Amino acid sequence: MLDLTWAKRCDELTRATERLASIGAQDTLTFLRASFSSPKVLHLLRCSPSAGNHALQTFDSHLRSAIRKITNSALSDIQWLQASMPIAHGDPGVRRVSSLAIPAFLASAASTLPLQDDILSLCPCATDTFLDQYLSTWSSSAGPPPDPLPGKQSFWDKPGLLTDHALIESSLVEPSQRARFLAAQVPQSGDWLLALPIANCGLRLNDEAVRVAVGMRLGLSLCKVGVSR
Repeated sequence: MLDLTWAKRCDELTRATERLASIGAQDTLTFLRASFSSPKVLHLLRCSPSAGNHALQTFDSHLRSAIRKITNSALSDIQWLQASMPIAHGDPGVRRVSSLAIPAFLASAASTLPLQDDILSLCPCATDTFLDQYLSTWSSSAGPPPDPLPGKQSFWDKPGLLTDHALIESSLVEPSQRARFLAAQVPQSGDWLLALPIANCGLRLNDEAVRVAVGMRLGLSLCKVGVSR
């Protein structure tokens, strides 16, 4: 049943990304980040043990393809990793669902543990094997969690974000690359990504401006220089 549900979510995202091609790039980016990416399936991630499901990679590949269409550029694995980081980290904020599967489930399980204990206090129940498994996976890289378990998803998400951030930073060799990456993390530098594309307020960017703005944050090759003969 879970495989079928995820297959449906992937099909819905496929249709959505195809239709988004007919609207502006800024609108597309806004819809992807706020509606069609992780927010669309967050309830499923929190309520179902989805980590490791192959459909999550399929879902992420559709998101990567959508970013590729917005920028009209191929994304390396590092550039896609950067594109999927939150805006606060200097990136477009189209989160990968595969990176959220464990944090979302752990946050949901931890926040409902007291209620579960109250409801099942008179019933002998086996431990939640998925909770134990995900806690073990999370602890192997982030260390043991506090007791009681935090119910905020941001707590469980933070170690993965720090790891991804370090991986991106370690891949930057040239000083100009590091300068670009650090500049994108300056407070308020990503506020334009949160602005609604309202033309009457002067907040709508044309497609080329969005392509360049996103591409520069990700370090994409936006132009190809011709070779003289």
